[in-house]
Amino acid sequence: MRLTFMGAAGTVTGSKYLLEHDGRRLLVDCGLFQGLKQLRLRNWDRFPLDPASIDAVVLTHAHIDHSGYLPGLIKKGFKGPVFATEATRDLCELLLPDSGHLQEEDAFYANRHGFSKHHPAEPLYTEEDGRRALRLFRAQPFGTAFEPIPGVSIRFSPAGHILGAASVHVAWEGGSALFSGDLGRDEDVIMRPPEAPAAADYVIVESTYGDRLHANEDPATLVAGAINRTAARGGVVVIPAFAVGRAQALMHIVAVLKKERRIPDLPLFLNSPMAVNATALYHKYRPQHRLSVEECDRMHTGARIVNTVEESRKLNELRFPAVIISASGMATGGRVVHHLKAFAPDHRNTVLLAGYQAAGTRGAALAGGATQIKIHGDYVPVRAEVANIGALSAHADRNELLAWLAKLPRAPRRVFVTHGEPVAADHLRQAIEEKHGWSCTVPDHMQAVEL
Repeated sequence: MRLTFMGAAGTVTGSKYLLEHDGRRLLVDCGLFQGLKQLRLRNWDRFPLDPASIDAVVLTHAHIDHSGYLPGLIKKGFKGPVFATEATRDLCELLLPDSGHLQEEDAFYANRHGFSKHHPAEPLYTEEDGRRALRLFRAQPFGTAFEPIPGVSIRFSPAGHILGAASVHVAWEGGSALFSGDLGRDEDVIMRPPEAPAAADYVIVESTYGDRLHANEDPATLVAGAINRTAARGGVVVIPAFAVGRAQALMHIVAVLKKERRIPDLPLFLNSPMAVNATALYHKYRPQHRLSVEECDRMHTGARIVNTVEESRKLNELRFPAVIISASGMATGGRVVHHLKAFAPDHRNTVLLAGYQAAGTRGAALAGGATQIKIHGDYVPVRAEVANIGALSAHADRNELLAWLAKLPRAPRRVFVTHGEPVAADHLRQAIEEKHGWSCTVPDHMQAVEL
């Protein structure tokens, strides 16, 4: 078995792992590169091999950095099946067309206002391309083995993180490998903890928070503090949040805070139609998370839903305390960018960051204390309060990653540390070697190894 690291090596985005066995090719994850421009440009590069030569794709979960290149791969000639859990398939039905739609919107806006260096600016793929990708999906249950290509057996196990997220166990004659996917937290606000890993000869583990620990703080208390401070100033809280996972966690927290009267009964706007549809799936997949039927209902009905572009624009005229939750979570695109443009310059407002912010994103700039951010070709001053609540992250921290690895039934022959910035990945490598004494490698982009 040959493994090539085609993404998420030296970065947290663009997750792609190519497995080649007995003349067949299997791609584990098919994500978009995000963040730094030199990473985003990789999405436009010629694909390193003929996509038509890939026999199948297996997805760990639905987030765009793991699934978002799939429509592009299909445009370039891939025609095989895409295997994923049922919830991942359902979420991709929302995420992939929306990703194409946002790219079309961004290209239209760039052409209309003339700030793109490309004339005309074009989307990587369209909303229709995203819908076309869905026809290739083949849903598989957790815990049941299947063969995406002859001689290779796959089994999904729950990884926490978001609905449908899975670790992927790959077995072939003479060997096995385990891809962690994105691992959730033991005490996540909504999701249940990851399942203990199965034995494998090789383990490919994420390292998003490989160099740090989440603060031992109650996220609800931190959210309450940010909302109360802002309301006292007469301002608006803008929360960039991933439409799947973080948006629902924040809606749940705000609903609980209102019920307990820890914050004023101010309006909560959910400005992400996709997040609305994703929220409804929490009823369908209740065994995967901690919320009761009543809590799901409260989360679903506690927000005012913003559907149209016109309604979204009107939010920018708010002059009373309110909370706006809008995608994307790292402020790389979508409607939240327009809200930042409107509210970041006013000291009364707050920008509340609620998860990992990859290098090169507006979210990372805000978290780093930037006094201005570039939006649509212009620099927007940042006078609003910026609060970053790491405790809301859906990723396991260093100790949780080490604890998950410690549950392996036997020592692997080698561990590959991926899906992390270089410092985070190397810190986790060191920690694994020191704690477990296992052989551990941080692979480079496009590095290939024989398993």
